[in-house]
Amino acid sequence: MSYRVAVCISGGGSNLQALLDRLQGEAPARVVLVLSNRADAGGLERARQAGVPAEVLSDPADASEWITRLGRRDVDLLVLAGYLKLVPPGVVQKYAGRILNVHPALLPAFGGAGMYGTRVHEAVLASGATESGPTVHLVDEVYDRGAILAQRRVPVLPDDTPDRLAARVLAVEHALLPEVVLAAARAGRPVPVPEEA
Repeated sequence: MSYRVAVCISGGGSNLQALLDRLQGEAPARVVLVLSNRADAGGLERARQAGVPAEVLSDPADASEWITRLGRRDVDLLVLAGYLKLVPPGVVQKYAGRILNVHPALLPAFGGAGMYGTRVHEAVLASGATESGPTVHLVDEVYDRGAILAQRRVPVLPDDTPDRLAARVLAVEHALLPEVVLAAARAGRPVPVPEEA
């Protein structure tokens, strides 16, 4: 039986597409639901084209709506892939240890409320850091605070702009997020995925 994954998005859904592409055929996990807080999120169309139910939350702050929608699909794992709102505490409690988020920088630095998109990469460059890269972590009630499951390092180059750095980090995110989801499916729960030697 396949590990049932719901993906929550706010935008174009490129990480959703990476999951849809990897979780096919003999993969031990499947995307069974895509949720968004925005009816105009481009990722909803990606889901529909893949034959995955795509739904818009009428009230993203209403835990009971989330729980009803996730329960209807018997979801094992909730993945936040570019979802920009805080998940309601009731959902975090109900799915404790079963919600993942991908963040476009190395946590615990460069995280927290308001740290998303270009802002993250601007902060990395402004800090003088020599490395960045995506982090996949468990979700709790505070932005970007949950236990880190996986990180991959991307060098910050001397001539980087926020857009150039973002593009390199995103390419690595597209490989890392499915890797963490597949590891969770094989283990039956999210587990740490060490960096390659």
